[in-house]
Amino acid sequence: MRTTSVGVFKIATTGPGDVSGLMAMIGSGAIDPSEILAILGKTEGNGGVNDFTREYAVAALCTALAPKLDLTPHEVEQRIAFVMSGGTEGVLSPHITVFTRREAERPAGLSGKRLSIGMAHTRDFLPEELGRSAQITETAKAVKAAMADAGITDPADVHFVQIKCPLLTSERVAAANARGSKTATTSAYSSMAYSRGASALGVAVALGEIGPDVRDEDVLRRYDLFSNVASTSSGIELMHNVVIVLGNSESSASEFEIGHAVMDDAIDAPAVVSALNSVGLGVAPQASAGRALVNIFAKAEASPDGSVRGFRHTMLEDTDISSTRHARAAVGGLIAGLAGTGVVYVSGGAEHQGPAGGGPVAVIARLSDW
Repeated sequence: MRTTSVGVFKIATTGPGDVSGLMAMIGSGAIDPSEILAILGKTEGNGGVNDFTREYAVAALCTALAPKLDLTPHEVEQRIAFVMSGGTEGVLSPHITVFTRREAERPAGLSGKRLSIGMAHTRDFLPEELGRSAQITETAKAVKAAMADAGITDPADVHFVQIKCPLLTSERVAAANARGSKTATTSAYSSMAYSRGASALGVAVALGEIGPDVRDEDVLRRYDLFSNVASTSSGIELMHNVVIVLGNSESSASEFEIGHAVMDDAIDAPAVVSALNSVGLGVAPQASAGRALVNIFAKAEASPDGSVRGFRHTMLEDTDISSTRHARAAVGGLIAGLAGTGVVYVSGGAEHQGPAGGGPVAVIARLSDW
C-alpha cells in the first residue's frame, strides 16, 4: 500500500492577490511547491456570480507558482485543485489553506489513522446538465476516484468532501437553447444553488448516505436527501467539478487528523464542540495536550423555511444583502467564538449539505506524537 504524508498550512492574506505568505514559506523551505495538491481559500468578495476575487486569487497563485514548477499559469491550474470561496463577512478573515502530499514511510510505532487527501475531476458538463442527474452521477464517480487517490476504502473515514462546481451564465443558457435544450434555471444566481445541490447529492450517493435513484426533480426540493460531509462551492471559472476528499487513512504518515460533526441549524454550538472533540480538542483556548487546531471548514445556510428553532429570521427577505452573506457571518461568528479565531473556512449555500438550515463542520488538528 502506498504511504503518503499530508501537510496542511494556513496562511493569512491581505487581499485576494496576496501570495507573499505562500512565497515566503516556499522560500524558507517549509513548503515544497512540487508537493502542493490543493489550495482552499476564503476571499473577501460577495460570494455571488460576479465575485471576481475568486478568479483573481487563483490567477495570482498560478502566476506565482508557475516559475517554481516550471509550468505555465494555465498548467498550474490544471495540476493543483484551487477552491476559492468568496465572502468573509463579520469576523471571518481572508486566508488560504495549502495541502501538500508526498510519498513517505510510516514511522514505526505510529498508531491510528491520519489525515489523507485525494483529488479527482469530473468531465466538463453541458449547461443543461448542471443541477441534474448527470452532475450527480459524474460527481459520485469522481468522489470514489478521489477516495481511491487518498487511500481511503471505508466511507466512514471520509470527513469532508470539498467540491468546486460550475454555474450558468447568460451565454451558457443561450448555448443550451441553441441546441434545443433547457437549463434547470435561467438565473445565474439560482444556478449556483442547483449546481451546489446536485454536487452534494453526488457525494451522498458515492458514500452510501442515500440511494442511487436520485431524480432531477429532487434537487432543491427533497431536502431530506443530503450528505453529512459535502461542502460545495460554485464559480464562474470552470465547467467541471473539482473534487477533494479529506479523511483519515492507515496509509497516511501525516501529523494531522480530521473529524467532523453536523450542525442542525446556524446556532448549533454543540455540533461545533463535537467536531472539536472528535480530534481531541475543546473550545478556545485550545489547551489539549499534544494537539493543536489547524483549521475548521464549515457550510452555512439560511434555513429555507424562514425560521430558526421556531423563530422567524429575515435573511431570505433582505433585498440589500444576500442570505448567503448573512449565513456566513452568523455561522462564522459562532465558530470563531468557540475556536478562538476568525481565520476559519465558512462557505455559504448548503443545499443538500447537511440538514436544511444546517451543514457539516470539519476540524483538522495537528498531533505532536508524529
